[in-house]
Amino acid sequence: MQINDAGLDLAGAIGFFEWCVDDPARRKKGLEEARRNMAMLQELGGTCIAAPPFGHQNEPGLDLLKAAERFADLCKIGDEFNVVPMVEFWGFSKSLSRLGEAILVAVESGHPQACVLADVYHMHKGGSPVDGLWNLGPNLIQLFHVNDYPADPPPAQIQDKDRVYPGDGVAPLGNVFRALKDIGYRGYLSLELFNEGYYRQPAESVARTGLRKLREIVSKACGR
Repeated sequence: MQINDAGLDLAGAIGFFEWCVDDPARRKKGLEEARRNMAMLQELGGTCIAAPPFGHQNEPGLDLLKAAERFADLCKIGDEFNVVPMVEFWGFSKSLSRLGEAILVAVESGHPQACVLADVYHMHKGGSPVDGLWNLGPNLIQLFHVNDYPADPPPAQIQDKDRVYPGDGVAPLGNVFRALKDIGYRGYLSLELFNEGYYRQPAESVARTGLRKLREIVSKACGR
């Protein structure tokens, strides 16, 4: 497989399946799609899959305790494939938009491997305080998406396309990485950008630039 031949790990994947919606028929189909996604991921050697509030992102009023029960069902499917679902919060969502909400769903699911996927941009967009990271344990976060954002537009208007390379914006990345180091997080830092300007550049150039800038920020923040 090309991933293995290149000496890389498949750290994470995402599938858009409706695992948390209230409608039982939609949720059943969503779990079937999740099963299909996990089977493919297992074949590729991946071990983690994001579970954002897809299908409920435009609807307010998600009962987080019910979402936790539904996430437990998703985790049981993950057990069959040795794939760990991660609760992903979307800052723009009307449900599951904050880090604390995602943590509640993960913890209240009662599954021993329940965890979350955090993202610098989505913490900013949804209003999650960065300092809250210091309250977590190392196993609760399985993957961390890294990016930066400009001072303007403000959180209410900022969009995915406004993300920039680490260090090119105003995100408190030093605090983020110091917090992750202090709580013992040793997972992956995954660069996630949806900047249309970067799309027009060679993929390898963008990847190399992003890796260099990410390493510089981490080194400065953590002394390594």
